[in-house]
Amino acid sequence: MAGGASRRVAVVLFNLGGPDNLAAVRPFLFNLFADPAIIGLPAIARIPLAALIAALRNRSAKANYARMGGASPLVPETEAQSAALETALRGQLPDAVIETFIAMRYWNPLSAEAAAAVSDFAPDEIVLLPLYPQFSTTTTASSIEAWNSVYRGPGRTRSVCCYPTLEGLVAAHARRIEDAWAAAGRPEPVRLIFSAHGLPESVVQAGDPYASQVAATAEAVAARLPKALSDWRIAYQSRVGPMKWLSPTTLDEIDAAARDGVGVVVSPIAFVSEHVETLVELDHDYRLRAEAAGLKVYVRAPTLGVEAAFIEGLVGLVAAALQRLDGAGPGSGFTCAAAWSKCPRSSRGKA
Repeated sequence: MAGGASRRVAVVLFNLGGPDNLAAVRPFLFNLFADPAIIGLPAIARIPLAALIAALRNRSAKANYARMGGASPLVPETEAQSAALETALRGQLPDAVIETFIAMRYWNPLSAEAAAAVSDFAPDEIVLLPLYPQFSTTTTASSIEAWNSVYRGPGRTRSVCCYPTLEGLVAAHARRIEDAWAAAGRPEPVRLIFSAHGLPESVVQAGDPYASQVAATAEAVAARLPKALSDWRIAYQSRVGPMKWLSPTTLDEIDAAARDGVGVVVSPIAFVSEHVETLVELDHDYRLRAEAAGLKVYVRAPTLGVEAAFIEGLVGLVAAALQRLDGAGPGSGFTCAAAWSKCPRSSRGKA
């Protein structure tokens, strides 16, 4: 740069967000269901439907957040990841002025707030880094679209679309699983359930690569684990509404384990931060189901948080993105098959 000035690099971390108090639960739910990536109806039908769903689910959702102390921990956990990543990047790229920012999809800090902060920073380069390792139109694509609709500041932008088999991601998951199992006394026999947030089957049938990428992550993680954890399954949680969703469900697999006389170790394979689906759904609701089914062993591996291998992997993603000439790319060289046409980098050649 002119005059020897250091390049300014902004890294924007994306996640869903969560209510920061109980009064925020209903508007958070409205924002979620008003997203056309979640409910694919025209706005004239989608908006009132989102308002109705938010009203109907408000009471039960508030009870869940109250169980966690009245707020979601997802934003604080993302802030910790952001700080760890910023520190690591500054060590890796000493010639750059680096700032990390957080953009949440459905609650504060929303994309508009993050975009204003990035614009004030006046970066030369921007890396958009979704904290969704597996790409979906309902998560990564929605977050990137929201960002593009509000950011008008300077900076050459590159984005990471997915990183389901990233070395640091896989290593961190394997360590979390083995540590949780060891802390429980290494019980045997057990079945490992990789639990991911569900999607309607129609979304996947339309070319969304999410389920395929979840499978890729699970296979890579399972390959690193000891033989005692070699019995593993993929399952999906958090089904909403009457549509047909990806199966089997995590509850199905818990029941199957009980019938087969084995314990369960659950890994939230598509989540990198603790939130309502891990702390309430997995730790409370599904644990009660396991106990009712007669399971003597129910172990839940933590999400990745600031696990060193994971943060190191994110550093590599940012460094690689900064070296690319084009705008969007996968992490660790991962490419989706042509059938998954919604992926920005499927082998069909979409850019």
